Amino acid sequence: MSARRAQVRPAPGRRRDEPVSVRRALGVTGRLIGFDVRLYVLQILLWLPVHVLPLGGGLVLRQLFDQISGHSPATLRQSLWLCAAFAGVELVRGIVLVFAWSYGSYWWDAAATLLRANVLGSVLTARGPVAARLPRSPGESLARLRDDVAELVELADESVPLAGGVLFGGAALAVMVSIDPVVTVTLVVPMLAIGVLSRLMGRVIRRRHQRARELGAGVTAFVGELFGGVLAIKTAGAERAALERLRTLNARRRDAAVRSRLATDLLEAATGTTVELGVGVVLLLAAGAMRRGEFTVGDLALFTSYVGWLTALPRTIASVLYRLPRADVSAERLTALLAPHQNTTDLTHNHPLHLRATPPAPPAEPPPSGEGPAAPTLEVLEVRGLSVRHPGGRGVQDVDLTLRRGTFTVVTGAVGAGKTTLVRALLGLLPLDAGTISWNGRPVPDPGAFLVPRRAAYASQIPRLFSETLRENLLLGLPAGDADLARALELAAFEDDLAAMPDGLETVVGPRGVRLSGGQVQRATAARALVRAPDLLVVDDVSSALDVGTENLLWERIARHGPATLLVVSSRRAALERADQVVVLDRGRVAGRGPLGELLRTCPEMRRLWNGEPIEERGST
Repeated sequence: MSARRAQVRPAPGRRRDEPVSVRRALGVTGRLIGFDVRLYVLQILLWLPVHVLPLGGGLVLRQLFDQISGHSPATLRQSLWLCAAFAGVELVRGIVLVFAWSYGSYWWDAAATLLRANVLGSVLTARGPVAARLPRSPGESLARLRDDVAELVELADESVPLAGGVLFGGAALAVMVSIDPVVTVTLVVPMLAIGVLSRLMGRVIRRRHQRARELGAGVTAFVGELFGGVLAIKTAGAERAALERLRTLNARRRDAAVRSRLATDLLEAATGTTVELGVGVVLLLAAGAMRRGEFTVGDLALFTSYVGWLTALPRTIASVLYRLPRADVSAERLTALLAPHQNTTDLTHNHPLHLRATPPAPPAEPPPSGEGPAAPTLEVLEVRGLSVRHPGGRGVQDVDLTLRRGTFTVVTGAVGAGKTTLVRALLGLLPLDAGTISWNGRPVPDPGAFLVPRRAAYASQIPRLFSETLRENLLLGLPAGDADLARALELAAFEDDLAAMPDGLETVVGPRGVRLSGGQVQRATAARALVRAPDLLVVDDVSSALDVGTENLLWERIARHGPATLLVVSSRRAALERADQVVVLDRGRVAGRGPLGELLRTCPEMRRLWNGEPIEERGST
């Protein structure tokens, strides 16, 4: 949280397009402040007395010291009453401070939650493929949701002490000018100098902060990969190499963080030094005025009391100015996680938050976007001219595919032929460079939002399980009963494995399913897709870790009793022999299509695959 929460009283003492970036950061911050005006205004009302009450304290001190020094007549009783008044002002301020701090924490959490909810909502529900906008690793995404969200909320949070500082500063300067204009002007000059200095250093702070953020996210990502790949590291004997890599990344992060912090601390130090020099000059001027009788002890007490609080204003202004370029970096990094049709306005889109009250129960499973509640079942899915190009020229080109209800289609090909790319593009998980997709003759403009349960379900090539129970991994929030689960597990040939687990469906599978065998992970992934009872089941190589008997049983059950329409990526004979249609890919293009027997006669690529002849790898899918 901001510095005002860490201390009660302040201690004494981009390139040419940067203004556009600053306006962008200010726009995000302004909308964040206004996401709930009632909450923000209440916070302002609670914090303003904390900043304004010292005005009264200074006036009381002035009167008290004038009486003690004999500048104005007073009795002991009057002086004691003034002491009590000063103590009362500070007591009221302390009580208000407790409430303001408590409520400010609530506002901070609400603002951070809004940003994180909008980013996650975009990642999970916005139309269009998500893979292209996600960072290289989950750790970097977490770093953005933690650090960059905090940076934007901190900037918005600084507006509260800024408002309080401006109000106190204006009133205090008016009082001080009425006492001695020359001394007052001496205090104002350092504030102007601080503003100029902050502006000049903003470019350096932004550049160094962005570098520190990137390297910090890299360390977070690598630590996550270390925990996820412990077995691989140990079996390869790479413990020392992994630790050395971590040391190298952390050293680079540390150096960048020190440089970033150094730039910020230099600005803070320059701010403090400038203010302290101004205070010293004030004391020198006040001493001469006091000798001439133009400046009383009470005036000095008032000035000394106000100086400590007046220094908070230039410090807060400096904090806002150096946070602006940092907030621009954070807004840019968070916006990169949003869908292409979204912008920074969507970061602060307002919607109800339930931080204290119990959130409403989720509605029944909504129909997939793009259709009404009674969406027609699949009769035919057609793909025409589908093309996806990866960097380096790989991908798939001009692929046509027709899936009719009740058919079993297998996509096969050599390593790197484009099999996974094809099915991921079909499901909207990769952006299309060209091509169209239609469902029952109707165009599907956004397959990522349309081809979802219950229309389609996907068992991916790389299974993704969470460190939760087997039940939770299969359902992922789906309101299915035990009968539905039992049927899905039976179709996936998992019932014997489940019976051997002492905790059954409550078995915790560990991170990424490390407590299960490779074949169990694949079949659990298939069961997760099957329990959703889709019209179209898309399966990407889920039997590669199975023995022959289990594999045959899996395909036999899915083909006979599973979803009506199947699209399977596989080079395994157990799947190919059951297929109604086989599509052969070679270097991203369709080399043949039709029944297996026909392809073995007419397609050389299919014959090479079937006979297991060595084939040059085509690159990554």
